Amino acid sequence: MSVETEIGIEPETMQDLIDRLGGVAPARILMKPPPGSATEADAIAVNEKKRVLCELVDGVLVEKGMGHVESIIAGAIHAMIRAFVRSRKLGVTTVADGPYRVAPGVVLVPDVAFVSWGRYPGGRVGREAIADVSPDLAVEVLSASNTPAEMSRKRRLYFDSGTQSVWMVDPVERTIVIHEREAAQPRTYRETDVIELRDILPGFRLSLAELFGELDETRDAPAIS
Repeated sequence: MSVETEIGIEPETMQDLIDRLGGVAPARILMKPPPGSATEADAIAVNEKKRVLCELVDGVLVEKGMGHVESIIAGAIHAMIRAFVRSRKLGVTTVADGPYRVAPGVVLVPDVAFVSWGRYPGGRVGREAIADVSPDLAVEVLSASNTPAEMSRKRRLYFDSGTQSVWMVDPVERTIVIHEREAAQPRTYRETDVIELRDILPGFRLSLAELFGELDETRDAPAIS
C-alpha cells in the first residue's frame, strides 16, 4: 500500500526517489538504513560518527553537500552573525552540525542559522540532539552537488516551519540570494553590495566584498616556511 509523505506518494523506483528529493546525486542517498525507513535516531547516529553529515527527509538520509571553500564562507558568515548576536544577547547561532526538526520526520542542517530567544520555550536552549524549533534565519552555502530543485524544496520546508529568511550563498558567482517568507521575489546581492537585516537583526550589516575577500586572502596568502 502506498504511503503519503512530505515529498508525495512513496516512490516506486530509485529515480522516483531522486526526483522527489530534488534531483540529488544517488551517491548522496544513504542506503543503510534503507530509504524510507530511517529515523531521527539514525540521523543522529550517522552524524555523531562523523562519517557524513546527513539530513532526514521522510525516512531518507541525504548526505549534505559541502566542500573546503564552502566551509570557509560558512565559517565567515557565522563569525559575523555570531559576533553581532552575542554582543546584543539576541539568541544563538549554529553551524553545519546543528540539526533542526522543521516538520515531523524532516531534519535539516543549515550551514549557518540564527535562532532568537523567543523561539525557544521559556527562552532557554533545550538539551535535545535535534532542536525542535525553526531558525529565524537559515543560510545554505551552495556546493557543486546541490541542485536548484533540492534547494527550492529546502526553502519551502524552512518557510513552512516558520523560518523568516533563507540565504542561498554561491561562492563561485560570489552572490547571495535572499528569500524572505513574506516577500514575493528574492533579492540578489553581488560582491559590491552590503546586506542589512532590518527585520531579523536590526543594525546588522554584511559586506559581500569582505565576506568573499576571505577566498582571496586564502588563495594569495604567502607560503608558510
